Amino acid sequence: MERFELQEMRLHGHKIAYRAGGSGPVLVLVHGITSTSATWEAIMPLLARRFTVIAPDLLGHGGSAKPRGDYSLGAYASGVRDLLVALGHEHATFVGHSLGGGVAMQLAYQFPERCERLVLVGSGGLGREVNILLRASTLPGSDVVLPLLVNRHLLDAGRFAGTFLAKVGLRAGTDIAEMARGHASLADRDAREAFIHTLRTIVDVGGQRVDARDRLYLAEHVPFLIVWGERDSIIPVAHGRDAHALVPSSRLEVFEHSGHFPHIDEPTRFLHVLEQFVDTTEAAAVEPDAWRELLRIGRAA
Repeated sequence: MERFELQEMRLHGHKIAYRAGGSGPVLVLVHGITSTSATWEAIMPLLARRFTVIAPDLLGHGGSAKPRGDYSLGAYASGVRDLLVALGHEHATFVGHSLGGGVAMQLAYQFPERCERLVLVGSGGLGREVNILLRASTLPGSDVVLPLLVNRHLLDAGRFAGTFLAKVGLRAGTDIAEMARGHASLADRDAREAFIHTLRTIVDVGGQRVDARDRLYLAEHVPFLIVWGERDSIIPVAHGRDAHALVPSSRLEVFEHSGHFPHIDEPTRFLHVLEQFVDTTEAAAVEPDAWRELLRIGRAA
């Protein structure tokens, strides 16, 4: 089975880390906040049997650079587009988890000519509610408190991480383990600053600031799959159901036994759902004139 070692390239003067392999139609897998391309490691080798798979570490995450700069959804979308083109590809199916879902939606909106299909997995940007831990991390002084919460000795002990994260509403199992692993990376000052900059562009103390629902009518013209864990303790599954109701042509798959990371909790089912979706849909090819008319009307035709 193919191994996906972390590779590097420089884009706009910054190091970008990514994993890539396989051949065939292109799938771009975009991770969530404090996560990395490694979140997809259980399914990437299997997808690579039929697809070209690209999974970046977003700027500010993992092995990529962590500069002082723009961590908006628009900047992330442009960065993913630039990596895709730099690797020699023009179009892709974009699969985004959590923050990555917001990035994928933004990418499909900014660069519709690049987007063949859109897949959102426990996505941000579809409603106000979000776990209290993320809301609290946007408060003034959070940059001082976070190093205490992510002290490596405490996290390694496990007892602190499990107890604390359970108290802020995270589901035992993968949700706690992945959030604890992600927050451990914030012991690095540059990563912590990038996290706070990113989070404050999309979340405030009241919940998610970014709401893409007013643009979801555009997804009527792109094959659109929504995957959510019924037990998601970070972003509620109701957001996925609401998005599906707004885009009747979309497909909704709710994984009853999964939390915020269905691709980790149930990788075999996730792989089957994703492959079936690609196999049974035709890649979108939005014409500029049609896109212009959609934007002018401001709703689905």
